[in-house]
Amino acid sequence: MSNQALSLLTFALYAVLAFSFWRAQSAGSAERHNRGALGFAVAVPLLLHGWLLYDTLFVWGTLNLGLTYAISLILWLTVLIYWLARRFYPIASLLTLMLPLAAIASVLPAIFPGTHMVKQPPSGMFDTHVLMALLAYSLFTIAALHAGLIALVEKRLHHARMPEVLKSLPPLMTMETLLFRVIGAGFVILTVTVASGFLFSEQIFGHPWQFTHKVLFGVLSWGVFGVLLLGHYFYGWRGHTAVRLTLSGFAFLVLAYLGSQFVLEVILHR
Repeated sequence: MSNQALSLLTFALYAVLAFSFWRAQSAGSAERHNRGALGFAVAVPLLLHGWLLYDTLFVWGTLNLGLTYAISLILWLTVLIYWLARRFYPIASLLTLMLPLAAIASVLPAIFPGTHMVKQPPSGMFDTHVLMALLAYSLFTIAALHAGLIALVEKRLHHARMPEVLKSLPPLMTMETLLFRVIGAGFVILTVTVASGFLFSEQIFGHPWQFTHKVLFGVLSWGVFGVLLLGHYFYGWRGHTAVRLTLSGFAFLVLAYLGSQFVLEVILHR
């Protein structure tokens, strides 16, 4: 089966599951289904999506860091994390929101096959560094989604009627607990990524460390999330403060890589 056909199959499976989850959400049974057969079925498109990424990211000794491939990988990792966490947290409504995005992400490389091939060093340090950076992106994508939903729920709390999707979200306290756990895990991975890039630049990239816009935005994001975690631990920061800082840190992280890739591939066509 060609990659194009496999992309369409993956898209179709994600879309069917997204529809099934939305129906279960409307019936109030999404959480039960998420822990049962319907949740387990998400593994099928996840496996197909993972294979597509593996087959297109690593090509003849190079790493493809094109914009659409990076977005696809980040959303795949995001859904994978939600799928693994479904046994421990009531997050069926969050997975319901992510499945349509994963469906779109799975076909993006086939529709917009722009590439950014990077020659890999002989060691696996470069691959590890990049994959850790993308895992941090995925965790902070989840954090940004949580922060946005927290802000939306708080804004709608005093309305007589709330949208069904907001009614079925986990309680705000659960959402905030998840938010800070995800940010904590992402911050550890981002710290290792930033530190390894600084300390082992020659082994990873093949040249001495350079101060670039990516480094600047990456460090700014790291600083924002670090301040947020310290503020939460020592001063109990939460609510609007946590939402604003989470979205600010995520914006810097997006500018560090995805923003520059968008300019290069979409605007400048390089």
